[in-house]
Amino acid sequence: MASPKSPPRGRSATLAEADCDTRAAPHADRLLRRRIVNETVTATDAVPAETSAAGEAAGARGPLPTAVIVNPVRVDDIPARRRAIESELAAAGWPAPLWLETTADEPGARQARDAVDAGAQVVFVCGGDGTVRSCIEGLAGTEVALAVLPAGTGNLLATNFGVPTDTAAAVRLATHGGRRRIDVGDAGGQGFAVMAGMGFDAALLDDASTKLKAVIGAPAYVLSAVKHLRDRRMHVQITLDDAAPLRRRARTVVIGNVGRLQGGVRLLADAEPDNGQLEVAILAPHTWHHWVTLLWGVLRRHRDVAHMEILRAARIIVTSDRDQPRQLDGDVIEPGRTLTLSVRPGALELCVPRPDGA
Repeated sequence: MASPKSPPRGRSATLAEADCDTRAAPHADRLLRRRIVNETVTATDAVPAETSAAGEAAGARGPLPTAVIVNPVRVDDIPARRRAIESELAAAGWPAPLWLETTADEPGARQARDAVDAGAQVVFVCGGDGTVRSCIEGLAGTEVALAVLPAGTGNLLATNFGVPTDTAAAVRLATHGGRRRIDVGDAGGQGFAVMAGMGFDAALLDDASTKLKAVIGAPAYVLSAVKHLRDRRMHVQITLDDAAPLRRRARTVVIGNVGRLQGGVRLLADAEPDNGQLEVAILAPHTWHHWVTLLWGVLRRHRDVAHMEILRAARIIVTSDRDQPRQLDGDVIEPGRTLTLSVRPGALELCVPRPDGA
């Protein structure tokens, strides 16, 4: 277990001590971390071997040190969520977690690294897709497990792995569920675990109003999509691994580690999050009829969908004839002409439901 290296950049507190000042000095933060780690070691050592074996047989895991990273802007009713998290961890015999909040300047990666340095073995992330993606950047390449507590509109990672939206149920998934190591995509130093895209998909995400999403949820994306159906197609050059470049006219290019979009729509039927490769979907509808045909094929899960080409590679370079909106896991990044992607195989451990019967 790692020992503390530096105080977290964010407010921290244990859920068990609501009166702990989250603006405490760095020295107090270090003491808090040491106590969390030391108490966890003591609690783990105190569990009899037969009890631990019985717990594993029943699907429970031994008590582990944890941290919670929350986006206070995107998450509503934080006190209620804290109580739910604390209650479920206590019921499983796990210690109270370190609590870290994101900020505009530090959206999650720094807090995730701080949690790892503090000795956390499971990091709960409560926020939208952008918060989850940022935390993935801080956890990728470690042995620390990510546990998603869905709180945003899209919840792409949770949707793709069957993570429940209820906070208490999602916590139980970490204490009693399974683990799966998955690949992490890399886009010039920025990580993603679900999908990256350039063109139409990023434009509709960028144009979906945060206020509207808060009111009507996923239909906000549909309204945004309608506004961009007539956008001009782009000329793209796509290089896959060491193959010769391909040239296409496209509305959008989506690169996926997994297959489901917002609303649970499965775009990439053969995407696997642990095969060391990414699926590349080139969508090229030109008319309204093309869009309807494409959408029907996707919704009906046809193997071959008109106006959509599917490829696969471990290294992808997409270059457009002009600047395009771009996104990573539903998080819109700076527009640009190029999207360069690669794969970090098995870089992230994720808390997931156990297979049926396991």
